[in-house]
Amino acid sequence: MLKIDEVTQPNGALCPVFLAVAPRRPETGGGLEIVEGDQALPVPPGALDAVMRRYGGPLDPAERVTRVARIELEEGRALWHVRHLSGYDVVARDYLLYETPDEEPRCALAVTVAGALRHLARAALRSSPADASTGH
Repeated sequence: MLKIDEVTQPNGALCPVFLAVAPRRPETGGGLEIVEGDQALPVPPGALDAVMRRYGGPLDPAERVTRVARIELEEGRALWHVRHLSGYDVVARDYLLYETPDEEPRCALAVTVAGALRHLARAALRSSPADASTGH
């Protein structure tokens, strides 16, 4: 699991948000999931690629980043949690660095990627056939 964000709960406590590689199961097929507290939501296939293409950009090789953690993904892909302190920032910011075999790595603010993936996972859950059959 890779910590990608934190959210504030109604009681004011911070809750970490993780991206995890889901175990392969016949009903889900594996893939990625967003884990927030005791809730795990499957991330739609291709969502991470789409989000990193939309919000990510090439990492300037001159910029110094601290690599914090890494998660191995399928097909030779990997996602890094990195920290970067710009010359004008006081506090380092968390970014996600997405590596694929055929493209230049893309970097995006972790909070942006986490928000987009959480939104896509929730939207996919709302539009799933199981929800449609129960009327939810």
